[in-house]
Formats: sequence, C-alpha cells, structure tokens
Amino acid sequence: SKTISKCYVQVTGMTCASCVANIERNLRREDGIHSILVALMAGKAEVRYNPAVIHPAAIAELIRELGFGATVLENGGESDGILELVVRGMTCASCVHKIESTLMKTNGVLYCSVALATNKAHIKYDPEAIGPRDVIQVIKDLGFTTSLVKKDRSASHLDHKQEIRQWKRSFVVSLVFCIPVMGLMIYMMVMDSQLSDAHAHHNMSSEEMEALHSSMVLEYQLLPGLSVMNFLSFLLCVPVQVFGGWHFYIQASRALRHNTANMDVLVVLATSIAFLYSFVILLVAMAERAKVNPVTFFDTPPMLFVFISLGRWLEHVAKGKTSEALARLISLQATEATIVTLGPDNVLLSEEQVDVELVQRGDIVKVVPGGKFPVDGRVIEGHSMVDESLITGEAMPVTKKPGNTVIAGSINQNGSLLISATHVGADTTLSQIVKLVEEAQTSKAPIQQFADKLSGYFVPFIVAVSVATLFAWIIIGFVDFEIVEKYFLGYSRSISAAEVIIRFAFQASITVLCIACPCSLGLA
Repeated sequence: SKTISKCYVQVTGMTCASCVANIERNLRREDGIHSILVALMAGKAEVRYNPAVIHPAAIAELIRELGFGATVLENGGESDGILELVVRGMTCASCVHKIESTLMKTNGVLYCSVALATNKAHIKYDPEAIGPRDVIQVIKDLGFTTSLVKKDRSASHLDHKQEIRQWKRSFVVSLVFCIPVMGLMIYMMVMDSQLSDAHAHHNMSSEEMEALHSSMVLEYQLLPGLSVMNFLSFLLCVPVQVFGGWHFYIQASRALRHNTANMDVLVVLATSIAFLYSFVILLVAMAERAKVNPVTFFDTPPMLFVFISLGRWLEHVAKGKTSEALARLISLQATEATIVTLGPDNVLLSEEQVDVELVQRGDIVKVVPGGKFPVDGRVIEGHSMVDESLITGEAMPVTKKPGNTVIAGSINQNGSLLISATHVGADTTLSQIVKLVEEAQTSKAPIQQFADKLSGYFVPFIVAVSVATLFAWIIIGFVDFEIVEKYFLGYSRSISAAEVIIRFAFQASITVLCIACPCSLGLA
C-alpha cells in the first residue's frame, strides 16, 4: 500500500494567480507527488507526497528551480480547525459528559469542552480528518440541537468613531481656551520688554506711557496678590484641565495601576503640577497680600493639551480610514453556500444551504449566476465569466472553465458553476487579506514600540531629576543664600529667607518637569 505523507512549504515571491498555477502544474508532473495546493495570500503550499519516492527538501528545491523562494515548514503549519457551537437541549452534567466523551472518541476531534451554563461547545478538530458538519451531525445523533455561534461580521471592533469624537472634542476645548492664554502671555512679554526699555531711557514718549498703563491693567491687583493676568489665566486653565485632560487622566491612572509609566503619565504629571503649583502660589500670595505678582505657569497645561490631543485625534482619523476599508472587505464575504452531492457522471443528487463556516475542504459547491463564491476552489463543471475585481482590480470578467481556480468573494456572472472547495474558513484569500490588514492595524511600528519603551524609563527619570533639582536648590539656598537672591526675581525683604529658598526651588523643579514633559517624544 502506498503511504501518503503531507508537508507544508513556505513559498515567497508569488505575485498572482498565474504563479500559483505555474507551481501547481509543474509539481504535479513530478514522480511521487500526489497533490499540491498553493495559497497565494498565506504564501503556503501543501504537498501530499509518497515518502518512498521523494522527500520535503527535494520538493522545496523543485519550487526553487521555478524561481520562487521555498522553505519547508517544520511544524506542519496546519492550524487546527476551531468550532464554536450553541447546543440546546442539555439538562444536566451527564448530557455534557455524553457529548464530550462521544466527540473525543470521534476520529479527528482533538479537544472538546461543553459548558452547561452557557450552552456552548468549543471544539478543536483536524480539518484533514473531519469537518464541522460531521461534528454537528455527531451531536445531532445524540439528540441535541446545535447551531453555529454567530460571528459579528461588521468589524465594529475596528471602528474608531468614538475615539475620533472624544479626541476632537478635547482638542477643540483645549484650543478655545489656549488661544486667549497665549495672547495674554505674548502681550505681557511685549509689554515687559517695552517697560525695561523705558526704565533704561527714563524719558518716555506718550505712547510708551500708554503701553505702560495698559500692561498695568493686567498687572492690576483685584485682591492683594491676585493680578488680573493671573486671575484670567486661572479661569481659562480650569476647563482645559478638566475637559481637555479628562482622557489623559483616565489613561494615566490605568497605566499607574499596572505599575507602568507611559506618555499620558508625564502629560498628567506636568500639567497637574504646573496647575496646582500656580494655584497654591496664588493662594499664598493672596494670604500674604504680596505687592509683587507671583510667576505662575497657567500657560503650560493648555498648550501641552492642544498639541497632544491634536496628535491623538489625527492618529485615530488615520486608523479609522483603514478600518473603513477593512469593514468593506469583510462585507464582501458570502454568508451562505449551496453544497451539492454528486452521483456518478456528476449527476446532482441533492443540495443544501449551509453557513459558510460549515463548508469543508473537498465539498462540491454550486454557484449560480450572480452569486458570490463562498470559498476558494477549483471549477469542476460549467463555464462562466467571473468578476474578480475585488482581488485583482481587473474590471474585465475572467473566463472560468473546469480546472480554473476561483477566489472567495468574487462574483459569478453568467453561467452556473460547480466548484470543489480548496481553501475554506480562515484560509481563503479574502480572510487572509482581512487578517493581514487587521494585523497591520493592531501592531505598532517598531519605532513606536521603542518610544514606548523609552518613555517607561523616561518618566521616572524626569521625575527623579526634578526632585533632585528641588533638593539641590534647597541645599544651595541654605548654604549660600546670595545665589538664590540673585536669581529669584521679586525678592522682597517682607518674606523670610527660608520661604524664598523653597519657592525658588519649587519653581526650578516645576520648570524641569514642564520642559521635559514629552515635548518632542510625545508629539512625534
């Protein structure tokens, strides 16, 4: 008796269906090769051969001679078939045991678990030995009714509409409040420079006097220690901190719960500390009834939030575009197939409608004019024109006659065809394309992974540096107060030296945090 073995070969360099046909045609002629099946998208060839005559390495060599790259896959590369079923009519644990034990005895079933509470069965099987319809039949023969677990074909999990909305909202909120804050800031800068010029020359023109007065309006104290400028900045900053930063806070808290530090943590740290510090400084100044207005950082949070939420928004818009394309691809899949039983001389004996998931390899499927091909297959009988534009982009219909291959999702036009299923389920060309696009969606670019890894170290490092800055300045201050006095603007004799030192140290450490806040890294 001839023993038939099976091996899988990874084939690279195939560009279209004619490459597939070329490999299949040439290898069939060779001695010892029983059958060969090549999947274009997966880049895999499945070869059945007689081990007495030929061995896998020689098969790969034959493919290489045709001008393709070929390597033999060690672990067979055949994925087990997985079947999820809803089983009705189970009453107790003995029913469960009956189903499980009967299935496990069935040839080709590798694993089976039935849950009584949810009425679900999870079955792994070897697609070579058994198919989903056989499994369902076994359960039916035991007296239970079964149906497939309906898959969600709408690709709703890839929908980015909600994220797009939320980031757009937080960007717009931040922007609306950021513009006036920036305006105030720039105005103050210009005024400060004019003031210093005026002080340098002592002789002021009337315009300069007016400019001085208008900047005085912003510096004017509503309450002792609370200037108009700081009060306005505070009012504009609160909504940004709450609404603009909402999602950042949520994500940062999640990251911290899992003991990791990502970009969101830095953003939240820098903005919160800048905001809280400024707020506390204002309260202190008001309590002291300070004459000189304290330096606040209310301009930092809105500007950071604007840039970063803009980046996130654009990222999700780009992802949403790919997802739309993917949803369209998924919608091309047929949902049902007509399986026929053939007698001698290809006489139709019977036909039945089944779910696409239940089509097994080697089934004969009938496709009527105007119908979609449910699976990849080879034409057995009939002549027709087929629109394959979904895969090839070719608008002209392609002629199909017995022996030609057909692609799942393409549309049969004028003749009725009988095809033999070669690739079913997750192995069809269309499923492979969907899988590739999904993987591209979910995987990160290497540079992005690198940035995430860096930020894991970057965040603790920056926090450490700013804490070090804080302590360093406190120490310097107590050792040599002159230095602090020289750099600390608005030093007035009315407050104690210790307080000046601590305030200055705080300012320095906040500055470190705000500047290192993921400026370039996070935005990029």
